[in-house]
Amino acid sequence: MILDQDKLFKKTFEQLTEKPTEQNMFHAFLKLYPEQWKQLKINFSKFNRSKQFGKTIPLPKPEVTLRKELRTWLKKQL
Repeated sequence: MILDQDKLFKKTFEQLTEKPTEQNMFHAFLKLYPEQWKQLKINFSKFNRSKQFGKTIPLPKPEVTLRKELRTWLKKQL
């Protein structure tokens, strides 16, 4: 989960020079907010390590999660 997600996505959107797509937003977000991206990956790793043996809890990878959030945000904006 990214804190202040709407604000960060809006700033990322404003930084784009080309047509805003999910892919462009994803790469721009990684460049602008490496700390938030790092924290998202850390939380994912902690969660995966904390699972009990034999019990699986489906959790999408950080890339999938971020792309989904960006896609949803872009649909709201356009």
